Amino acid sequence: MTTPRFGIADEDQTLADAVARYAAEALAPRAKEIDEQALSATCHLPGLAALGVMGMNIPERFGGPGVSPTAMLLSLVAISRACAATSSLLGAHYLGTDAVLIGGDDAQRARWLPPCARGEWLAGLALTEPRGGSHPADLRTRAVRDGDGYRIDGAKQFISNAGEAAFLVVFAKTDADAGARGVSAFIVPTRSPGVRVSSPEKLMGIRGGHAFEVAFDDVRVPADHRLGDEGTGFRTAMKVLDNSRLDVAATALGIAEAALDAAVGWMKERQVGGERLADKQGLQWMLADMKLRLEASWGLTLQALALREAGRPFTQQSAMAKLHASEMAGFVADAALQIHGGYGFTRELPLERYVRDARILRIYEGSSEIQRNIIARSLLA
Repeated sequence: MTTPRFGIADEDQTLADAVARYAAEALAPRAKEIDEQALSATCHLPGLAALGVMGMNIPERFGGPGVSPTAMLLSLVAISRACAATSSLLGAHYLGTDAVLIGGDDAQRARWLPPCARGEWLAGLALTEPRGGSHPADLRTRAVRDGDGYRIDGAKQFISNAGEAAFLVVFAKTDADAGARGVSAFIVPTRSPGVRVSSPEKLMGIRGGHAFEVAFDDVRVPADHRLGDEGTGFRTAMKVLDNSRLDVAATALGIAEAALDAAVGWMKERQVGGERLADKQGLQWMLADMKLRLEASWGLTLQALALREAGRPFTQQSAMAKLHASEMAGFVADAALQIHGGYGFTRELPLERYVRDARILRIYEGSSEIQRNIIARSLLA
């Protein structure tokens, strides 16, 4: 069961509780195996699809279950508590499908989204490149008009789901001299001739959420695979990232809750010199700091979520939620490992996995430094 929170609607809590039960029964028992063998978390897709999780961001008219962003976020927290790799895979899937929702028209949404909602197709987003990250001025992937379509050439790096996805939303320059205004977005089926996907990267953490390098060598896509007008791609990407930063915050909250729960349980049970760890004031203060930072992250995340649900701008708030939650998760996971002492450093317990899984959250979907830039620019605008 998830922890009830003030202001959460009963139907959202009920759905999150159902996902939490599934996560505890199906995801948690395999999390260690998936991590140690770097197995793809796609093994869980049938069960997630049956719950409707694969389409939680998709409206009913395009095949989704029609749940609220709050229910989706609570569900991601519950999934992350059990297996952060599965949450990461879902987050990348939502990136791709959100791009179609935000940048596409109804015909494109009706064509590409229902199979994603049913869990038949996995999606992904291809923005980051080997040399320049995701900065629009540094994008080198090009899309050149060719009759009634485009030819795409370039390379993308650290693209989650690429090896298993049915399609990627690829961002490419259609006007090399226009900076961000020259970026366009395209739906590219991964089986298209000229698409080459590498072996999965060997990752430090979230090892079941596979990431790949993807090369595009004269890949032809028809014009109806372009999302929106030419030059609107980067605007679509920024709106997608506003959403996805809340997904990252959810993953951070889940990891931190799992780590804190483990620390509390250990302190209650473990004795040293005939005294419970729970009776040692220094460790009590560590727990207090962990809980304080966790609840502060919940507050920032729910504030951003409320603005999103109300249809109001939430770029600054999502950046604050992502920044605080990702840094909080690193602190809480490390502190929980410290409380476990030498046992926390072994691979018999999940503490070291929590530490490794939490580390990437300060990097992807915009690093901590980028989030600080976003927050500062919004204040100075």
